[in-house]
Amino acid sequence: MQVKLLRHTVDPEKTVAMSARLCYSPIGAAQLEEKMTDEQAAKLVRKLVSMGHFSTLEHVTFTFAIEGVSRVLTHQLVRHRMASYSQQSQRYVKEHDFEVITPPSIAARPEAKEKFEKLMADIQGLYNEFTEEYGVLAEDARYMLPNAAETKIVCTFNVRSLMNFFSLRCCTRAQWEIRKLAELMLAECKQVAPVLFENAGPTCVSEGVCHEGEMTCGRLEAILAAKAKS
Repeated sequence: MQVKLLRHTVDPEKTVAMSARLCYSPIGAAQLEEKMTDEQAAKLVRKLVSMGHFSTLEHVTFTFAIEGVSRVLTHQLVRHRMASYSQQSQRYVKEHDFEVITPPSIAARPEAKEKFEKLMADIQGLYNEFTEEYGVLAEDARYMLPNAAETKIVCTFNVRSLMNFFSLRCCTRAQWEIRKLAELMLAECKQVAPVLFENAGPTCVSEGVCHEGEMTCGRLEAILAAKAKS
């Protein structure tokens, strides 16, 4: 899996802080930005996030290039509707040698892995036969391709939507592949906006609550115990 942050709003933390300050200022946004220090911006961003005032976070966007993931993952990813997506097309890109994403639970079992790889090879052979010998169009032959087929996607989120994405997909209850993606995306975000994303993650981290009920992993209890000792 490869995740690269392609683009992001310039000075994301100052953009959020300036947008919030504008609501209560008689001067314009450009003047506010000129006068605001990095320290002032960081302080205001922390306050906004802690209070749940997320509307100004929508002014900042992050665009990611994602490769080496399965169609299983992207079917989950596009359920986050407050984002924009451009995905590699199986209609126009021929899949004569498609790569396969193998789940760890299958890879760890030799017999299961062998059967899985044989199935993928059989599908590949039939796909090639249909498209090359029978003249079936790629847009129709793709119906036989597996969810395990590797794909590539570019996505753009605003920060408010990203915070929601991280709260759900960084949780240990999230499916393993999209959880790995979320963790890699969060790491990229923290490199350019460490204050904005310092508490981003599952709700046990960001809000101090767990919504999983009996299915909780116990992480919240560990966090609260650590805080009690400090």
